[in-house]
Amino acid sequence: MKGDPQTLANAPVTLMPFLTTNGSLTALLEKQAGRPITVERSFEGYLALSLEQKKQLGVAGAQLNRPMLAWVRNTYLYGTDQKPWVAAQSIFPITSLKGTAKRLQQLKGMPIGYVLFKRSRTLPNERTIYLSQLGWQRQTRYDWFGRKFLISETFLPAFCQQL
Repeated sequence: MKGDPQTLANAPVTLMPFLTTNGSLTALLEKQAGRPITVERSFEGYLALSLEQKKQLGVAGAQLNRPMLAWVRNTYLYGTDQKPWVAAQSIFPITSLKGTAKRLQQLKGMPIGYVLFKRSRTLPNERTIYLSQLGWQRQTRYDWFGRKFLISETFLPAFCQQL
């Protein structure tokens, strides 16, 4: 897990389990809500990756200068409030959407955690935690059956206030 230790030390203690879990964030949010979370998609489609996104995905060398497409899904996750709890972005490079991973393009309103953590409680990952303008954010690069992708989750004020 990466992140400035000083910044991480300033994270609210009540938010730490959500920022640091290696298991399903979906499961933790549903436990907190006492019911299934609701997913609202704000964007879903193909986008070219930025240089920074390629670096976050572990792309190196000459590949950094080549165009790279990804399936991007921007969502809001709702618990018990009418305000969203989490703003999330999932980035799936096209090269990773093969075999079982093709299903990640057809999630619609399903939480991604239902698919990712169906067979395993944890997944290999690299995570960075920091305070963004919108709230505390965790950015995780997952390795799911040899496929790498990036998920960013920002915990919004409506969630933090009810902890």
